[in-house]
Amino acid sequence: MPEIRHRFATVAGHQVFYREAGHADAPVIVLLHGYPTSSFMFRNLIGPLATDHRVIAPDHLGFGLSDAPPVDEFEYTFDALAEITAGLLGQLGVDRYAIYVQDYGAPIGWRLALRDPAAITAIVTQNGNGYDAGFVPDFWQPVWEYHREQNPRTEAGLRAALSLEAIRWQYLTGVPDESLVDPTVWWHDFRLVSRPGNDAVQLKLFADYATNPPLYPRLHEYFRTTRVPLLAVWGRGDQIFGPDGAKAFADDLPDAEIHLLDGGHFLLETAAAQVADLVRAFLTKSGASTKPPR
Repeated sequence: MPEIRHRFATVAGHQVFYREAGHADAPVIVLLHGYPTSSFMFRNLIGPLATDHRVIAPDHLGFGLSDAPPVDEFEYTFDALAEITAGLLGQLGVDRYAIYVQDYGAPIGWRLALRDPAAITAIVTQNGNGYDAGFVPDFWQPVWEYHREQNPRTEAGLRAALSLEAIRWQYLTGVPDESLVDPTVWWHDFRLVSRPGNDAVQLKLFADYATNPPLYPRLHEYFRTTRVPLLAVWGRGDQIFGPDGAKAFADDLPDAEIHLLDGGHFLLETAAAQVADLVRAFLTKSGASTKPPR
């Protein structure tokens, strides 16, 4: 199994932590995590993918081991997180790559693709929405209420999502066998999200999520124009982004490969080996595992 390196880079004055594995000259795949986790969520996927690829998995600012500057020192938006990611890739000399997106990683990945469509060789989306279809109303209602009006009541509804119990719920809901999920994962995420001042960071990003659905028409046009190879591999039991979110990609990419697997929002906790096999086969078939011409 390839060795995984744990590194820091300074991007726009901020320390960004990232995991890296694979040969420096191999085709690149960038793994973009969601809320409330970090590149830690990819710990069981990086090694298998690194046999064929150079794998780069950063922690977004405010998450994991990356800096979490206060909200008065950094404007937490998905645009800003995409800029930081682009800056990291530029430092690493990466200008052509596949993306693997999950949850928050999806709107970050969509921005990277829209910013430079020619850079993206393929897309893997694992419970990362790109359509209005798939948003599970019971989960998203407090978020939409916060978007309509930010007040103590709607803020309290979202602060509940920062609790240990809510994070545990994200990991266990829809999982066929809860004993397969290591409780370390929700404690790990909770402790990092609970750093002093990080509640304000997360509220900023909850508010900025309202900017993501308006991007979807541009994203769909990008799909239709580029015919980018896309694999949707989805935990069918996800009660945040339901299976309709996976099926929707076929609306604009009829050749999209879509797999609904037994699992929840964090599918890799119970099906990492299955996902790795699907991703490796997809990247080979799509040509994204071919070294770029020198």
